[in-house]
Amino acid sequence: MNTWLAIGLIFAALIIGAVIGFFVARKIIKDQLEKNPPINENMIRAMMTSMGRTPSEKQVRQVMQSMKQAK
Repeated sequence: MNTWLAIGLIFAALIIGAVIGFFVARKIIKDQLEKNPPINENMIRAMMTSMGRTPSEKQVRQVMQSMKQAK
């Protein structure tokens, strides 16, 4: 009976550890994405320039706002 109890405790600890690890990793990734967004205004300017357009500040801000709303 003691072996079944030990096996049950091991599985319970693994499941609890996996759940806690998932939520901790999720929080860390969210914080990293807020601090270092995947795209910024300079990247938008470079993209528009490479397409042959000269972006105005208004256009860059509009693209950033549309990206924030898409989240």
